[in-house]
Amino acid sequence: MGEKVDNELAYILHAYPYRETSLIVEALSRERGRVSLVARGARRPMSSLKSRLLAFQPLLLSWFGKGGLRTLHASEWRGGDVRLLGQGLMCGFYLNELLLKLLPPDDAHQALFDRYVATLEALADAVDPEPILRRFELDLLSELGYAQTLDHCGDGARIEASGRYGYLPGEGVIAHGQGCSYSGKTLLDMARGDFRDPRTLAESKQLMRGLINHYLGDKPLMTRQLLVDLQSL
Repeated sequence: MGEKVDNELAYILHAYPYRETSLIVEALSRERGRVSLVARGARRPMSSLKSRLLAFQPLLLSWFGKGGLRTLHASEWRGGDVRLLGQGLMCGFYLNELLLKLLPPDDAHQALFDRYVATLEALADAVDPEPILRRFELDLLSELGYAQTLDHCGDGARIEASGRYGYLPGEGVIAHGQGCSYSGKTLLDMARGDFRDPRTLAESKQLMRGLINHYLGDKPLMTRQLLVDLQSL
């Protein structure tokens, strides 16, 4: 039977059909990381399980089994009232896709889980989601060990607000050479999590897009393109 887990705090990242009547559920749990679960019979008309697999809601999931695909046997709503609408909803799907494609399975990241919850709550009330997304992207790359310090160059030199710099994945900030460049103020603002300056917000978006594309490799983000398309309407 393998491991048996009861009432694990988790969020649904994605669910899709499996065989004739079941679903594959990708979930982010606080104590066990990203897990893949099969919800047997969840697509049957009388199944109560499907209605309890709610995205962006805190759930208590129970499962058993071993290997890469366990069996989900219970889902209960933990309570809470985070409602994502419009652009906030699309941003929530973007977060989920990032986690699906960058997080390795069965690798717990409690701090990142807590940041995800806080980010959903912030998106529910946000007028401008861009700073919220940038903070989450930075936290995600940092938690995965990809992010380098932003207030010093890779060689240890301190960033000057008036300077211009580049960024190389795996090396961090470098003195400006070929390619994209970023103001020192932008990098220092990002290190503080301060995105009030429109220039900082624009340059940080450029930097984070490049870094995420690098670590995604050949796995494009569908929700990012959908957000771009919606903003151009």
